[in-house]
Amino acid sequence: MGFDLTPVQVEQMACHAAQLEKWNQHVNLTAIKGPAPLAHKHFLDAVAIQPYIRGNSGRWMDMGTGGGFPGLPVKLLNPGIRMVLVDASRKKIHFLKHVIRMLKLDGIDAIHGRVDDLHHDPWFVGRFDGILSRGVADLDRLAGLAAPLLAKEGILYALKSPGAREEITDALDEKFFIQWDDYELPDGKETRSLVRLTLKQKSS
Repeated sequence: MGFDLTPVQVEQMACHAAQLEKWNQHVNLTAIKGPAPLAHKHFLDAVAIQPYIRGNSGRWMDMGTGGGFPGLPVKLLNPGIRMVLVDASRKKIHFLKHVIRMLKLDGIDAIHGRVDDLHHDPWFVGRFDGILSRGVADLDRLAGLAAPLLAKEGILYALKSPGAREEITDALDEKFFIQWDDYELPDGKETRSLVRLTLKQKSS
């Protein structure tokens, strides 16, 4: 995939995966089960976006993080960022807090709640340099959720299938600079897309 993981990063992701499998026996965290499917569908998909993100500093959010994807692996690859994992499922947030404690990570929080409830909180509005999302909603809905939380020149990173190009509307094109990068997972059988939406600044 063109870059190296440190032994510590590999160990951290292995710990995350082991806890995900253990908890998934009792709590519905993910429909994907087994070490190989977890590695391919969750971890490699998150790791594959690393060359495209402007990371290693700033405040970041993972909207609808679920079992921690892609936000937790992105944090492990970019330890200098401040990451907030947000999900409406209390059980998933309880799991993520457990993993964060196990990995003894700094600069990462897991918050129970809906993203649109954060739109009126001054601790969140206009504060995020990067917002991640995978499998939460279509691009129009994602942009509506992310826009109030993005800092100036902040970027929404949406992990999508290539067919999601059809989700780009004239309204999105008018409000955001849109970049599209296709990438293949290592077995070459599945193509994914990373859509980057940057708010256009209104001229004064």
